Amino acid sequence: MNTVTSTNNLQSTQTDFLPLQGTDYVEFYVGNAKQAAHFYKTAFGFQSLAYAGPETGMKDKVSYVIRQNKLTFVLTTPLRTDNPIADHIYKHGDGVKVIALKVEDATSAFEETTNRGGKSYMEPTSLKDDTGEVVISGIHTYGDTVHLFIERKNYNGIFMPGFREWKTNYNPTSTGLLYVDHCVGNVGWNQMNPWVKFYEDVMGFRNILSFDDKDISTEYSALMSKVMSNGNGYVKFPINEPAEGKKKSQVEEYLDFYNGEGVQHVAIATADIVATVTELQKRGIEFLNIPPSYYETVLDRVGKIDEDLQPLQELGILIDRDDEGYLLQIFSKPLEDRPTLFFEIIQRKGAKSFGKGNFKALFEALEREQDARGNL
Repeated sequence: MNTVTSTNNLQSTQTDFLPLQGTDYVEFYVGNAKQAAHFYKTAFGFQSLAYAGPETGMKDKVSYVIRQNKLTFVLTTPLRTDNPIADHIYKHGDGVKVIALKVEDATSAFEETTNRGGKSYMEPTSLKDDTGEVVISGIHTYGDTVHLFIERKNYNGIFMPGFREWKTNYNPTSTGLLYVDHCVGNVGWNQMNPWVKFYEDVMGFRNILSFDDKDISTEYSALMSKVMSNGNGYVKFPINEPAEGKKKSQVEEYLDFYNGEGVQHVAIATADIVATVTELQKRGIEFLNIPPSYYETVLDRVGKIDEDLQPLQELGILIDRDDEGYLLQIFSKPLEDRPTLFFEIIQRKGAKSFGKGNFKALFEALEREQDARGNL
């Protein structure tokens, strides 16, 4: 009994040096933030929240902050060419730069992670205005992606100092998106395990699921994936790398067009996936097409579910089950002209997993899109 207790204590000690309270926001570097904000509001149902730019004293860039429930996106555009943000967009196209994580103490988060080998991106920095203080720090992760640690406990403002409230007459209704469920990174050949070790050693995460090329493969392509989770499970980062196949995998296509490693997709939770996806499709979001044959046998595999199968089939929603329940998920087509970033909509009915039973159907759908682009 004592051995079990001491082991549990050791595990909690190992994971608690970086207690995370969830995803604070996701920041995208984009070519035109004003238009991107309009798109995400119109298509996804975000609301205007905050703005920073020349009018607020920020001379080299503009940022629009949009929010839906606990889901916050920041869309940032450079105002001049001689600028690291402009360089990022030229190299990668529009994409995720920052996955910001909410912490109790951003200074401690920075010291703990950099002492364990994390590469500094931003030393602890205090931002103040008349509504309080936000402390930010950050480290580099795969590719040009960074994690910022955001400490808000002494702040009561709209978003953070340097931003002002952004009010608009145009605020489309919500589509039911709730919060970030997980963010998936694509890394280069043989780079998955080094980045798994990074999240274990530097951030105290643990590997909760692993998929190899037998789990995730089709006739033509394959990939490997490991899911990293922080101690309380609020933050999960699956990491993908290519595997050998007859043709080019979706991860290779991403790496080619993104010009390096980066965030492949953001998975967003909903409490009613049928209502959410119906509304997203009405607003023009396109999803991967799943063949009718998938639905002929899916209930044999996953068993009884609460939902009617017909609307799931009409929308192309996938179903999978694990020991704790089941999940419903669907994947958009790329949101950019480059075949890089896309979104997943997910509803969990107890399941903690990531849809292993859907990988083959999903990959074949992705390959049909790749083939149409001439990239398979």
